[in-house]
Amino acid sequence: MVRMFILVAILACCAPAAAGTPPRQVFIAGDSTASHYGPERAPREGWGQQLQGFLDDDAYVVRNHAQSGRSSRSFIAEGWFDGMAKDMRSGDVLLIQFGHNDEKIEDPSRYNEPQRAFPEWLMRYVELARAKGATPILVTPVARRKFDHGQLLDTHGLYAQAVRDLASRENVGLIDLTALSMDWLRAAGDEASKAYFMHVLEQGQQDDTHFQRRGAVMVACLVVRGWKQIDPALAAHVVRDTDCGAPATALADRKAQPNPSLIVHAHDIAVQQPGPHGGAGTTTAYPFFGDAPALGFEFRKRVLHKGAGIGLHQHHKDEIYYVLAGRGVYELDGTAQAVQAGDAMLTRPGSTHAIRQDGEEDLVLLIMYGKKQE
Repeated sequence: MVRMFILVAILACCAPAAAGTPPRQVFIAGDSTASHYGPERAPREGWGQQLQGFLDDDAYVVRNHAQSGRSSRSFIAEGWFDGMAKDMRSGDVLLIQFGHNDEKIEDPSRYNEPQRAFPEWLMRYVELARAKGATPILVTPVARRKFDHGQLLDTHGLYAQAVRDLASRENVGLIDLTALSMDWLRAAGDEASKAYFMHVLEQGQQDDTHFQRRGAVMVACLVVRGWKQIDPALAAHVVRDTDCGAPATALADRKAQPNPSLIVHAHDIAVQQPGPHGGAGTTTAYPFFGDAPALGFEFRKRVLHKGAGIGLHQHHKDEIYYVLAGRGVYELDGTAQAVQAGDAMLTRPGSTHAIRQDGEEDLVLLIMYGKKQE
């Protein structure tokens, strides 16, 4: 019976709004990691600022009530809870993310011990949503970027687990943002992950809790990804992809790769060659990943210097030319057409083609085609 009630509530929450009805509201109750910041705090942003960008405006409107420095206790004690409650209505959604400030034992106005007090305060939000006919969703606190000798530390521990336990006990939807964000940060690594957080040298900041815009967008994406796992019907109202973050197995998957990923620098592989297929002049070829094993396609850059060309030849495979820079004349099946930067040409099997540089500037091509199967 309880499961049936939850299913009905979720379906009611995420069913398409009838024509002429206002969009459903998505309330965020949380702390500084989710809250809104004005331009004077740039580049700092909370993930709640970026949530609307993932949702269809006609179906959902985000009401971000998250407040910097608040715990689940102080958010209520200072009246933010009541301000949010007066606008909530049936069919809305309440995302509840606390923990960062509940952990601050040195501040009794915010601190909540994790096993009893913290879930009791969170339950106030769940009860509010249910009383209003809205859908509560508990969100474990987003991870801090805290590495120790390359290992990401879990700084939320019992607090994240308390949220998980409460969600299970009370049959509330759960977005495990702690786990999702830790998986993302492990995959990104210590150094690269700084760019998502408030490591802003010109401001003298090295903040491993709060986000720059790219981090706020990433965490918002993780929130929507987790929300879709609770309710697949939400996907119909999500306006951008949520293939973000990394799986828990990312580091093991990386170690198990039979053929590791590569970065190649053009200056290390440049080869001077005459024009291919009987073409005139001199070219420079860049055979990117030419020796990479088990790669099913060829990817090259070729520069046709002044007067150079690729001679006429027939194709037995699909091939794409993309003009990066310069101008040229492309011959295809008995026709000739001027091409320039931004143009792309697809040659299919059975066609004949050729290309020659034109003008004073080098003609720079990206070339891709499938490798011949052995």
